[in-house]
Parts: sequence; C-alpha cells; structure tokens
Amino acid sequence: MPQTRPFTRPAGMTRRAAISGLGAGLLAATCRASPADGLSPETGIARGWSAGDSLPFPVQEIYPCLHDGAIHLAGGFVATDGRITGPTEQHHLWRPDGLGWRAAPPLPTARHHPHLISWRGQLWTYGGFESPSAEAIWTMQAGGWVLDEGNKGGWAPAPTLPVPCGEAVLLVGGTGLLHLAGGRSPVGAANAVWQDQADQTHHFVLDDPAGSWREAAPCLSARNSAAGAVIDGRLHIVGGRSVTGGNTAAHEVYDPAEDRWRTAAPMPQAQGGLAAAEAGGKLFAFGGEYFDNGGGVYPEAWVYDPQTDEWGPIDPMPHPRHGLGAVTLDGAVHVIGGALKASGVETSALVEIYRP
Repeated sequence: MPQTRPFTRPAGMTRRAAISGLGAGLLAATCRASPADGLSPETGIARGWSAGDSLPFPVQEIYPCLHDGAIHLAGGFVATDGRITGPTEQHHLWRPDGLGWRAAPPLPTARHHPHLISWRGQLWTYGGFESPSAEAIWTMQAGGWVLDEGNKGGWAPAPTLPVPCGEAVLLVGGTGLLHLAGGRSPVGAANAVWQDQADQTHHFVLDDPAGSWREAAPCLSARNSAAGAVIDGRLHIVGGRSVTGGNTAAHEVYDPAEDRWRTAAPMPQAQGGLAAAEAGGKLFAFGGEYFDNGGGVYPEAWVYDPQTDEWGPIDPMPHPRHGLGAVTLDGAVHVIGGALKASGVETSALVEIYRP
C-alpha cells in the first residue's frame, strides 16, 4: 500500500547506479551464472543467479516455505494479463526431481498473504486475507489450517490466533516454538478494507499444536510487509514498512531463550514488501517496492553475516519483484513469484535461484 515517507537510498547510491545494476543483471540473458562468478565450494555449482521452473500461473503476495523436501506455495493474489483478479486457494509444490510444479490439496478458502510454514512435521498456514466481496477485499483472518496428510491429504483447522493478523512474519525459533511477529491487525470492529487495520508490535507464540497461542515479548517496532529467517535459533526480522514511517531498514533479532529482542545492523537500504531466507548461516534479502517518484521495485539484494553484524551487496535480481517469496533448498535460495512493478502491477510466474 502507498506510504507517506519518501524512499531514501543509502549514501553514495544513485538512482542511475541502481538502474545500471539492474541492467547488469538483465544482461545475463539466460539468467545463468558465468564462470567468473566462481564455483560454490560445497557443491561445485556456479554461484549467482539461474533460472528456475516457472510457476503454473502468475501470483504475488505469497509466503512459501520448505516442507518435507519440497517448496510449497499456497494462496496469494493471482492475475490475468498481469493485473490482479483476486485471491486463490490453489496449492502447489516443487521438488528437485525434474517434474516441475504439481498441484497439492488446495486451501479450504481462497486467501491472499497466507503465511506457510513447516512445523512439527506438518504443513501449516496462518492469517492473511479473504475477499468475500468487491467491497471487502482485505478481510483479515485469525484462523489457520494444518495439512492433515493422514486424512486423505485435507486441511484441518489449527488453533486460532488471538487477533486477525496479516503481512506479518511466521517462523519456528530455536526452541521449537511457532512465532508470529508484527504485521497488521484491525483497530476496531471494521475489517473489510486495508484502512481498517494498523501496524502492530504483537508477538504470539504457539507451544503445542493442540494448545493456544500466547503473548511473548513484543517487537521493538510496528511494521508490516517485513521478512525474516532463523539463524542459530534466533529470529531475524528485516525491512518492511509502516503507514506513518514508510519503508524501513530496521533489523531486529529475537532470542527465544531470553524472550528478548535486540537491534542489529540495519539493512543498507529501506525495503518493504521484500523476501528473505537463510542460507549457509547468513541472511539473504531480496526485492520490495517503493512509491515515491512514480514508484518502483528494488533490484538490490543483500547478504547479512551475523558473525560480523554487517551487510553487503550481492548480484542484483535479474527481474526485480515485490510481494515475492524466498525459500532455501539444497543451499540455494529460490526467489518465487511477486510483481514486476509497484502496487501489484505485472504479477509474475518467475522463479529465479540464487546460489551463494
């Protein structure tokens, strides 16, 4: 959604430089890493970007995950001719077996922004929005489902969140608990459009699949459309945006053993609507959108090293996107779906793979 604070690039980085970086990424027409990129010492495969299997259809505002050796993607906004037509209940998975994406049990109801996660050996999904009518596109949800693979592969209800929540971060911490942090929730009885909801610092934890969510230490800042990953058992949440402050570069780290948040080195650039994933003990962040000067999508991608508390650039995205997902499989980050332009325009079926 539109923000009120202009986007600011880091010192020394001009718009021309960013566009030049994008051009360099697109110049690799096949989207394949060159020998000059070097080889991964772990796999012997060329580092950098390569093309993955395209999704069955364009989709954005997604939170895919890795479960049982496969990348799972469910829900999101689908589009026709690049323009959003509404949410979907479709669920697909991909394995590195050469068979491409294949259909899996659909969600019980179409949702956009549903959070997927693998927890306790099962696939879970929480929150997000349903669109029961043209006047209620952003009806935020508190309920979730767990894929009951023992019951003909259908979805069963999961413990309900204390409040409806969307555009949050859902992660499994080092102590094995399920965490939902930040995002947006309704501020009153109204819950139909985006303006009915506000940014939150809430942080909920689920100890037992048959139990109830409880409150944990609140986040240090209220924001939505952030991204996160777990490194050494700690939750890292980066980027995002707020209605009052626009895009943020904030980086907050939660230690489950202490029930405490701390600040870490901020991203080099404030990016909201981005995706993030852990690979090789480091945090990788991709994409996002901004709304000043006509709006656009960030080509920049970054890596964070928790050992030094420092960020650095990696090769820019070949096709910059926002509202996308990022999932690590076999040491490579699969950057999935999203939109090629700000505000949901040009929804994409692209999958591109970054190998550190």
